[in-house]
Amino acid sequence: QVQLVESGGGSVQAGGSLRLSCTASRYTDSNHCMGWFRQSPGKEREEVAVIDSGGSTSYAESVKGRFAISEDNAKNTLYLQMNSLKPEDTAMYYCAARLRCRLYRGAGPHPRTYDYWGQGTQVTVSS
Repeated sequence: QVQLVESGGGSVQAGGSLRLSCTASRYTDSNHCMGWFRQSPGKEREEVAVIDSGGSTSYAESVKGRFAISEDNAKNTLYLQMNSLKPEDTAMYYCAARLRCRLYRGAGPHPRTYDYWGQGTQVTVSS
């Protein structure tokens, strides 16, 4: 089993930046996908960014050019650097991991197929 713990959320004004972290309790296997998802009240959970063990990435159109996903295997930690934040970025952000995974056709796996999820960290962006 793998436990994922997110951190780095908080409140920031529009145009500001935050870096989210997701630390895993153990190393994942050599082929994995890790993703950031977000959900706001009344909306479905959406994929924000995904990275696989080969370094391939995928981003939601709404965050391209503003967010960057990265992984530090030595620290067993996933990051999401969020720049130029907008009020519409306000949401609970979740980290997820899927074992034996690679991005396919430029997209990550279906959210329901992820093996592990973190508890979430709140991001609030004010005008």
